[in-house]
Amino acid sequence: MNVSIWVWVGTLVVLTAVLLFDLLIIGRRPHEPSIKESSLWVAFYVGLALIFGVGIWLTSGATMAGEFYAGWLTEYSLSVDNLFVFVIIMARFAVPRAYQQKVLLIGIVLALVMRGGFIAAGAALISQFSWVFYIFGAFLVYTAINFLRQGEQEEEDFKENLLIRWSRRALPLSRTFDGARMTTRENGRRMFTPMLVVMIAIGTTDLIFALDSIPAIFGITSEPYLVFTANVFALMGLRQLYFLLGGLLDRLVYLNIGLAVVLGFIGVKLVLEALADNNLPFINGGEHVSWAPHVPIGVSLSVILGSLAVATVASLIKSSRDRRREIAAAAKR
Repeated sequence: MNVSIWVWVGTLVVLTAVLLFDLLIIGRRPHEPSIKESSLWVAFYVGLALIFGVGIWLTSGATMAGEFYAGWLTEYSLSVDNLFVFVIIMARFAVPRAYQQKVLLIGIVLALVMRGGFIAAGAALISQFSWVFYIFGAFLVYTAINFLRQGEQEEEDFKENLLIRWSRRALPLSRTFDGARMTTRENGRRMFTPMLVVMIAIGTTDLIFALDSIPAIFGITSEPYLVFTANVFALMGLRQLYFLLGGLLDRLVYLNIGLAVVLGFIGVKLVLEALADNNLPFINGGEHVSWAPHVPIGVSLSVILGSLAVATVASLIKSSRDRRREIAAAAKR
């Protein structure tokens, strides 16, 4: 896939304009968006991603379009899992609902910057060292196992990292929020508000999730343009999705299992591709492994869609059954 510098520039300009438009809306009117507003924004961003994929199809063929859609779905699903942690952070620091939009948007901007850096580094590594796929594949399989071991996210599960603990101890912090500001004045003294600590928590969480998401997307496509755009479209609308899903996040009890299957599949796919292109002397004498199959993008897309669909439906069925049992148990009391 040959992408000219002008296509890159045009894409960056358009995506930046959309992001700035979103930022201006929040800056002018911090509020908790309604279900209708959130639904329209999420539909708009999903529609943009689908249209962009059609454009890839028309200009570069079905395979490239399939890689974009598979990458976008994977990154979007990982972003939804990221929302679980955002919910815990918001509750832990008691961020007022009206100001959670600003926290989310800054978190998304930080995620874009971090993922952009990781994409550039990953693309450079892959172009020079094909054996990096072994590392990416092993890391994704390890991550998939960790997902399987995870239970439901609870507020008490959130552990403050070293940077958060340091900021609490070393920085002059006020006890209360001052709107969405990160600094305030108390008794004539300039102090940081708890909003700064929230931003640190969100930023470090973004860094951890970027470490998972970038190997996953490179397991689907090695085209930097598709990797970047899939990540951007996956993060767009995440703020509105946070408010749209609301309590539904608590009902996606099997999402971790679905993501584990997806990441495990991509990890194995990466290892197989590394074997097919092998040049490490201690593996098969430095020769390519002929039996290692190439997994078509159609198969990858089917596995990703199927795993996430089954996990979502099974989660909703279980949640509905649990709710009925709770109502029946309450009626007997």
